[in-house]
Amino acid sequence: MRDYLANEVRNTVVLGHSGAGKSTVIEACLFYTKAIDSMRRNNDGTTVLNFDPEEGKRGLSVYCHLAPVEWKNKKINFIDTPGYMDYEGEEAIGLATGDNALIVVNGKEGIEAGTERAWKEAANKRHLPTIFFINKMDDPNAHFEKVIAELREKFGNTVIPFEMPIIENGKVIGSVNILRKKAWYYADKKEPKEVPAALADQVEEYYAELAEAIASTDDELMEKFFEGEEFDEHEIAKGLRIGAKNGDIRPVYCGSAIDQTGIERLMDLITEYFPSYAEKGTVQALDAKDQPVDMETNENEALSAFVFKTIVDPFVGKISYLKVMSGVLTTDSQVYNSKKDANEKINQIYVINGKQQVGVGKLFTGDIGAVVKLQNTETNDTLCTKAKPVHYPNIEYPEPMLGYAIRPKTKADEDKLSVGIRNLMQEDGTIRLDNNAETHEQVLYGLGDQHIDLILSKLKAKYKVDVETATPTVQYRETIRGKAEAQGKYKKQNGGAGQYGDVWVRFEPTDSEDMVFAEEVFGGAVPKQYFPPVEQGLRDCMERGPLAGYKVVGVKATLYDGSYHPVDSKEVAFKEAARLAYNKAMPEAKPVLLEPIGKVTIVAPESYTGTLMGDVTKRRGLILDMQMNDEGDQVIVAEVPIAEMQTYAIDLRAMTQGRGRYVMAFDRYQGAPKEVADKVIAAAKQKNA
Repeated sequence: MRDYLANEVRNTVVLGHSGAGKSTVIEACLFYTKAIDSMRRNNDGTTVLNFDPEEGKRGLSVYCHLAPVEWKNKKINFIDTPGYMDYEGEEAIGLATGDNALIVVNGKEGIEAGTERAWKEAANKRHLPTIFFINKMDDPNAHFEKVIAELREKFGNTVIPFEMPIIENGKVIGSVNILRKKAWYYADKKEPKEVPAALADQVEEYYAELAEAIASTDDELMEKFFEGEEFDEHEIAKGLRIGAKNGDIRPVYCGSAIDQTGIERLMDLITEYFPSYAEKGTVQALDAKDQPVDMETNENEALSAFVFKTIVDPFVGKISYLKVMSGVLTTDSQVYNSKKDANEKINQIYVINGKQQVGVGKLFTGDIGAVVKLQNTETNDTLCTKAKPVHYPNIEYPEPMLGYAIRPKTKADEDKLSVGIRNLMQEDGTIRLDNNAETHEQVLYGLGDQHIDLILSKLKAKYKVDVETATPTVQYRETIRGKAEAQGKYKKQNGGAGQYGDVWVRFEPTDSEDMVFAEEVFGGAVPKQYFPPVEQGLRDCMERGPLAGYKVVGVKATLYDGSYHPVDSKEVAFKEAARLAYNKAMPEAKPVLLEPIGKVTIVAPESYTGTLMGDVTKRRGLILDMQMNDEGDQVIVAEVPIAEMQTYAIDLRAMTQGRGRYVMAFDRYQGAPKEVADKVIAAAKQKNA
């Protein structure tokens, strides 16, 4: 593979719903260009892209993969992404790396949740030049016109077909190129034919739309269009490139990756009409003070390369995938990691094609590759020159919300679990691990049940750790609504010096989260040196409430009387006396259970609003606000008890067919209803029995 400059590179992220055929389309491009000698089944783990054992086991993509395709003196860096929501973090990597987007649509199923998500993320949010490929036209139940109508209704009239299939007896036998108004038949690919009469009117209608869209990109073209003149090939190419770049034209092609139809024209479309990386002109980086810096997208600019993915390989070591944002990355050079303030040596540069690594001497601006064995570099770091240190913004990952408490099945595997999770977190930015000091649980968070299953499967296969999971313990609290006081008297005699401590403590509610300790002792009934042990004894007791053993909050404890022995009184005795006073008084102070409340923001299409509102109510939630966002989705803000949200990531997906998402953060504690409190208290007693 030769070196490619910035004006020759097309970084194309491939998006779409799971099962639309994204990986197969890329593999078809590799096969068509003779980069591979055969195409294999995508669901058996033997393809160029879906080579990982976990992908073979699941029969679908779970990781972001790279596939460079050389076509007509250009290089298309395809960035394959999973379509299933549980692996959305890998999709975020592709979106952050790609400069253009190819959305693959199932010709039979039409628009699905993954199609909508791809459009929102690529076209709406990032404004990437976007094209559609309607795949699986070999399926007898595929329906081109129906899918086109859906795409245009959902995404607008910038979506314009560039070709349409010729169907005879329910089978696609060729296609019409709308720009050229010519038909090609698969049985005779040598010469174009006239458009079939049955399609002529539709072709003219689509061509008229294309001509108008092309005209709107340039004043000279607009003038020619209004004068009724036809555009020549150069003018068409010029208008389409401008329209594709600014989002006024979203071309649609069709074909079958399995049958290799439409693949050649798809690659032509990408190389001819998608802008190159060089056409960006500049990309915005940040300096050491996080101030914007414009970096020119050419080889003469200072080096800057963004690390977008990390693989921890037990044999090779750390593999850092990167995109050269400016300048040239060279083998045997020294670079500067601006985020880690560390120098790194570039020993070898690779171009990645699925699982294959091809060594190269250089990577030029805009190109994508990998380096190995960097000592300090992680995902989201920037490699640059020390003379011009810059860094790029971090990839925006979806927030993991589904949590499970985990522990190794054998205690001997605790260290291996720790190493495994740490390495997997380097590879996957959507994994979060919370070590909860209060519940003594390690809680693993992911995007969904399949994502969690993938993590556990990798821990077992790669790090030989079997993991048990459980629902995380909800961190309830206890407090009091009344006032009570009690004496705690501890007296112990063992033949020699004894132990003696005697305190009177009053307990009452307060607004403070932490326990408030006060003393009102008169006349030296309790010497001052015993105040701290009394306070510490009470604080220790507050860790376990009288109802269900949860931490106690909102209590003021006042030491107001007591007695001591000049010989037998010791700090430990007064700590024990405080515990006795706590145990006597707290049950009499009207203790109540508090439950944690989360503030939840749910985003979903408006059609699901009624279902979601009803579900929030069933979860004992309170809706605070509802409004539409810029993308036309409903945003619901609510307060919901956290105990009711343990499996919401799974439930929301089911309610919205994968179109909804949410984030939740702890807001406050409030009194639990009696039926909830009774259930929690009963469960605690049973557990401690």
